[in-house]
Amino acid sequence: MSVQSPDAPASNGITPFQQMVASCSGAILTSLLVTPLDVVKTRLQAQKTPFPKGKCFVYCNGLMDHICVCENGNSRAWYKAPSHFNGTVDAFVKIVRHEGIRALWSGLPPTLMMAVPATVIYFTCYDQLCAALRIRMGDFAQEAPLLAGAIARVGSATVISPLELIRTKLQSQKQSYRELTDCIRSAVQTEGWRSLWRGLGPTLLRDVPFSAMYWYNYEKGKSWLCQRYNTTEPTFTVTFISGAVSGAIASIVTLPFDVVKTRRQVELGELQANNLSCRVSSTFSMMSRIVAQDGFAGMFAGFLPRLIKVAPACAIMISTYEFGKDFFRKHNQDTRAAAQR
Repeated sequence: MSVQSPDAPASNGITPFQQMVASCSGAILTSLLVTPLDVVKTRLQAQKTPFPKGKCFVYCNGLMDHICVCENGNSRAWYKAPSHFNGTVDAFVKIVRHEGIRALWSGLPPTLMMAVPATVIYFTCYDQLCAALRIRMGDFAQEAPLLAGAIARVGSATVISPLELIRTKLQSQKQSYRELTDCIRSAVQTEGWRSLWRGLGPTLLRDVPFSAMYWYNYEKGKSWLCQRYNTTEPTFTVTFISGAVSGAIASIVTLPFDVVKTRRQVELGELQANNLSCRVSSTFSMMSRIVAQDGFAGMFAGFLPRLIKVAPACAIMISTYEFGKDFFRKHNQDTRAAAQR
């Protein structure tokens, strides 16, 4: 067995660095295409129920959900711009006409600082783990995407969680980095290192099952479509459809966990924004409260908006990622063929 150099293509024909570049490109394109939908949703939400000082809302750039805190005393924040919209299409038109097309990507740059690295870690780890597990799992190799997806999501969420906590504090409290460092050190001394991963549990409860189901169904769907259309290599259309369908299925199944995770995220963000004790409800007590207030149907609140948001984002991300990998794979093949001449 030959020893592979660090720069040599991996078993799937591309290097880990090339996988990282492909996932980074997919992450940026996904955020650019999906963010305007969430900006319009937030503006419509703010118009119906104005956000008071210290209020938190969830901002999604197509890659991750981020908690945003209404800036204290700032009436010129992008989500507070004076306007009256009569619906989604009307909001798109009026925002572009009166504020310029760049307004559709309001609030995006700060969240990309977290979302792009998280996506790169997630996708690269998944591919590396899946390739290794397929070899080691033998007769159960078809279940490798299930396990690889779950592990990759645990890893990326664990790395990013403390950074997202820091970003929320910076935004809500306008602290200098020195003050922030002192605040974090004090929290660690009084509550331990686990305080940096507060809120990680509900995130994993939603994202790990989502990731496992998504990758398993995606790989199955991709293989089925390739067989149906008699092609050995998945086309852009095949990966796009597989990504959309698998994302839709996973989003529906994990919707109750998403409801709990979002409410706990908002609750924690508002406590931090107002410098209150960060004692948030447990996952079980949050579920019990939702069922008591809204009935069992409350666990499936926001079904259609989540489906409309997740399915296109998954489709754009995975098809762009696969396109990037295919580009590098062909480039590596051409390079090796030229070197052998």
